[in-house]
Amino acid sequence: MGIRLGCIADDFTGATDLASNLVRAGMRVVQLIDVPQAGAAQEVDADAVVIALKSRTVPAADAVEASLRALAWLRSAGAEQLYFKYCSTFDSTPAGNIGPVTEALMDALGADFTIATPAFPDNGRTVFKGHLFVGDVLLSDSGMRQHPLTPMTDPNLVSVLGAQTTRPVGLIDHTVVAAGAEAIGARIDALREEGVAIAIADAVTNGDLVRLGAAVQGLSLVTAGSGLAIGLPANWGFEPSPAAAQLPPAGGHRAIVSGSVSVATNGQVQHFLRSGRPAFSVDPLRIAAGEDMAGQALAFAESHLADGPVLIYSTESPDTVRTVQGRLGAAEAGELVERTLARVAQGLVERGVRRLVVAGGETSGAVVQALGITGLRIGPQIDPGVPWCAAALPDGDTLHITLKSGNFGSPGFFTDSFALLDGEAS
Repeated sequence: MGIRLGCIADDFTGATDLASNLVRAGMRVVQLIDVPQAGAAQEVDADAVVIALKSRTVPAADAVEASLRALAWLRSAGAEQLYFKYCSTFDSTPAGNIGPVTEALMDALGADFTIATPAFPDNGRTVFKGHLFVGDVLLSDSGMRQHPLTPMTDPNLVSVLGAQTTRPVGLIDHTVVAAGAEAIGARIDALREEGVAIAIADAVTNGDLVRLGAAVQGLSLVTAGSGLAIGLPANWGFEPSPAAAQLPPAGGHRAIVSGSVSVATNGQVQHFLRSGRPAFSVDPLRIAAGEDMAGQALAFAESHLADGPVLIYSTESPDTVRTVQGRLGAAEAGELVERTLARVAQGLVERGVRRLVVAGGETSGAVVQALGITGLRIGPQIDPGVPWCAAALPDGDTLHITLKSGNFGSPGFFTDSFALLDGEAS
């Protein structure tokens, strides 16, 4: 059948989040790490391909360049519709990168209209009257207001996206969405007549996303968080099937590498620590002072892997993060932790870890690149937006890995994930 849906994700955890929802809806999905070399399209056996970029927080021009390379490859592979995926908390700044990438993709495709909706109700992300809610609070009242790289202080997505684009931004509100695909299509036509090129779409339930999915079937480009993915596969006749999520059996040691500073991941780390399982904290100030924190972490892990899982983490409270950034600078602190945790992940795999949980988008990108992983087969969902995946290591062995967005997952995610995988492999 070929590639029906081609997706561009602005970070690695977001890519698996999107891919997981497509798999749940019946599509066989491959996630590629960065843009493949020319001529590699024929090697992909999937209904949808998700290209994972590390472009969420890079300069806008770099994000645009990477996204256009991904678009060119997906079009050459025959993708019928394009999907630009960003975070369900709309992580961005007034300079981008969501707006500039969206406009560049529209220009390249000759698209005069697209929608934007980060809604993902299964994870508590809803859009109502153009405003983004995280659980029961507005985005501006959530933990995202303290994000070290992309603090989100305005919940009005029409306003947020309008500040990043040259095209007019409008709204498809909840009353229209609830009325169904035909009403949504009529609203799109009316917005086009008004000169609006991008519309924030309300969605407060999965049913809203299904109705939106049906309504945007004819658009060459859609932009969204991962939630809209549940409404698109049916446009090609796909239905949910366990076969789409099958992975090879898992084995080997178990470990967790966590670099996220999100509220959810902090809770997951604390849950793991309270369970009494082995854990090692990586301190960025000690890294900056010249200590070999990666070596210390691996020495600790080596003595506990047989009884794992083992947690290696650099996950702190917002106050601690601000203190570290004040001493080292935000960019330098983040890069120090990413490089160290990537070295730790390499060392864990060298020591026989074949079931690996990675928490945090930037950390996940660094780890995947350090391990030389070029593609992932998407498997069963652990929690909404977070699947297990299988990757071929450079030596031919199989690594089962999950790349968890910092904001996602239940408090017991770190241990629950292995229980699910062991059950799948039994």
